[in-house]
Amino acid sequence: MKIYGREIADQIFENLKKRVEKLKKKNIIPHLHIITLTTDSSSESYVGQKKKKGEEMGAKITVENLDPDTTTEQLLEKIEKLNLDKSVHGIIVQRPFSPQIDEQKIANSINPEKDVDGFHPESKFDPPISESVLKILEQVLKLKKENINFSDWLKSQEIAVIGRGVTAGIPIIKTLQKNRIEPSVVTSKSENKTEILTNSDIIICAVGKSNTLERGDIKNGAILVGVGMFKGGDGKFHSDYEEDEIKDTASFYTPTPRGVGPINVAMLLSNLIKAAENFFG
Repeated sequence: MKIYGREIADQIFENLKKRVEKLKKKNIIPHLHIITLTTDSSSESYVGQKKKKGEEMGAKITVENLDPDTTTEQLLEKIEKLNLDKSVHGIIVQRPFSPQIDEQKIANSINPEKDVDGFHPESKFDPPISESVLKILEQVLKLKKENINFSDWLKSQEIAVIGRGVTAGIPIIKTLQKNRIEPSVVTSKSENKTEILTNSDIIICAVGKSNTLERGDIKNGAILVGVGMFKGGDGKFHSDYEEDEIKDTASFYTPTPRGVGPINVAMLLSNLIKAAENFFG
């Protein structure tokens, strides 16, 4: 069964719109400033969705496109100005970064109270991508209609995460660990990949490459959450697995697009609203 993220995201957005209205009565407009240095197609798509959905719910979304050759020092200067700007509640430097950028320095430079992406070590916010995965799995449990607490159910599952990327794999792994769940991690260097995956009840794919996960890698009834995505030769976005190939083996799976993406945007904007609410008490 396909799990579409749009319905889940729409419920979140309805709640966020009400909170924005309350802020506006106090003359506060939540403001997200996004800096981009990349022409990566999937990133551009996400930025477009953030701007569109943010503005629809009444927030201000500023997208600043910098030269890909911008240096770390120049970017740090830009971030410091935004840190001091009281009209800005959330700051994002859209990944992937240009090769010359010191990723850790940039992550650490953003005010933790404005770090709505959750990359700063002391960020006040959970990473939207990992919260999105949990929302998907909560929906799966509702559809399964099992009389069990979500946290207990999650702990009872064998969970595998494919990929250890900074933007998805690592945040998801850390969030699971925070919830006292130790997932199996599969990378390109894993020698026991097939053994891990065929014994997993839940597989979270966070790579962004074709055929990362194939039908022979999963057991019957497995739950698949596709986080990684890439643009194929047909000009369309695809998941780490081919949906037609796994749909009769997996019990639940997210499609690409319209899977995790809409919820990721919703959870990011949820962090923005929290930042605006917290900043002004």
